[in-house]
Amino acid sequence: MTNGVTDAEARAALEAIERSRRQVIDEIDMPGWYWWGLALGWIGLGVLADLGHPWLTLGATGVFGSVHASVSGLVIGGRHRTTKLSVHADVAGRRTPLLVFAGLIGLTLLTIAGALAASADDAGHPVTIASIVVAVIVLLGGPQLMALIRRRAVQSAPLP
Repeated sequence: MTNGVTDAEARAALEAIERSRRQVIDEIDMPGWYWWGLALGWIGLGVLADLGHPWLTLGATGVFGSVHASVSGLVIGGRHRTTKLSVHADVAGRRTPLLVFAGLIGLTLLTIAGALAASADDAGHPVTIASIVVAVIVLLGGPQLMALIRRRAVQSAPLP
């Protein structure tokens, strides 16, 4: 004798699976400290560049890049927002690190363009000005990028 599953039980099971899937997708993010650290480091490098000590700026850039490389390897994929759960790369999206990296390259180019524009306008501390603008973009845009990635994750694997 087999126990049949009613339509209501099957529907309830599928709804429970969907709720659990959405809870996992809600975990796709990067810790808030990452965005703040990136923004503050960006501003710090801008200030150092404006001080006019190229060796200090070069050394600080190397330290910043090294710290970022070691930290970003842990969080850049959006799979480890908290220690509660590690989201599988297939759910988080394999392109997440690429999107974040492309964003960083774009922000670097924006910093350079902004500093050149501010310098051409004879602004004092042009790199600092450009770095502050980019830091604001990081703080506002980083979480928005992750929200976009979560929306794409919801759309990419709907249940039948």
